[in-house]
Amino acid sequence: MSLTFHWFLPTNGGDGRHVVSGGHGVDAGSGGRPASVPYLGQVARSAEQLGFEAALTPTGAWCEDAWLATAMLAPVSERLKFLVAFRPGLTSPTLAAQMAATFQNMTGGRLLLNVVTGGESHEQRGYGDFLDKDGRYARCDEFLTVVRELWTGEKVTFEGEHVHVEGAQLQQLPSPTPEIYFGGSSPAAGTVAAKHSDVYLTWGEPPEAVAAKIAWIRELAEKEGREVRFGIRMHTITRDTSEEAWHEAGRLLEGIDDETIAKVQAGLRKSESEGQRRMLDLNRGSKDDLEIYPNVWAGVGLVRGGAGTALVGSFDEVADRIEEYHALGIDEFVLSGYPHLEGAYWFGEGVLPVLEKRGLWKHPAPSTYAASVPFGAAAS
Repeated sequence: MSLTFHWFLPTNGGDGRHVVSGGHGVDAGSGGRPASVPYLGQVARSAEQLGFEAALTPTGAWCEDAWLATAMLAPVSERLKFLVAFRPGLTSPTLAAQMAATFQNMTGGRLLLNVVTGGESHEQRGYGDFLDKDGRYARCDEFLTVVRELWTGEKVTFEGEHVHVEGAQLQQLPSPTPEIYFGGSSPAAGTVAAKHSDVYLTWGEPPEAVAAKIAWIRELAEKEGREVRFGIRMHTITRDTSEEAWHEAGRLLEGIDDETIAKVQAGLRKSESEGQRRMLDLNRGSKDDLEIYPNVWAGVGLVRGGAGTALVGSFDEVADRIEEYHALGIDEFVLSGYPHLEGAYWFGEGVLPVLEKRGLWKHPAPSTYAASVPFGAAAS
């Protein structure tokens, strides 16, 4: 099975040559490049040219709205899909199903959905949502049940603890049905993921921890009579040599001051997210000993909420780690880098040709790829 790679659109405080903070209840930092349509369009076009399948957009008060941002970027790109993060419960399931269908149909099938239940109660309250964490997962289960039924064209009447619709039906159905990506490390998250996700996403942890998560979700999905694919969300710092890559990681670390680390870590410790707690455990709020596994670096998580680890190394070393995660069951990789434009090229022109030679990856649009690849060996 050919691996699938996705990139990231920095719709938060902007992009730049340093780690931009934000997410999971902490204020977003600022980069030198604004989250504008012209710049994000550059990132999107570069990602699709290089062979990424889709681009993830975050959700929350710390970034631009994912639906609107990606709708504005669709016309300035051609093939790239958008992995749109959205929070169930902030709108009705019927409207969400309709929005997804409209996006899918008007972009020619370029929508993937990243369902984010929400791990920060104080941020949810800002949106008018006063359920606790377990309540949000219970609502998410009901919400996705209704959305999936609506996408089949059925007339839906559903009365649950949190969701109630009567005679709901869509006249315009999505074609194809959008795939649902879902992450979460708590028991409640696992139950919902097993019932509804097409792809279960985990943040980057050492292979042993990732293997345990895969086994956990796979067992839950089997009880539901379902099969789930698996993906991982990480950053990348890759160069021609290992020394150059680790020098870049060191430069990023030098740009993070102790005061910012203390402030962001204090905010992240308030998170109710089990996944966020696991990220904090990896970096321990310290600049020391951040290589938690060969070529896996936890430095990003010192000031950034959510995914806090990066693959660091030469093109071959990073390809080796990807192959190791793939052997565990990971088929999709959602990646990013600082800056995101240059990071896409470092990975796309450096690591992807290595994986192609190993028979692990194939460009989804080879005619475009052949016309643009600068590495002669990769195009042969």
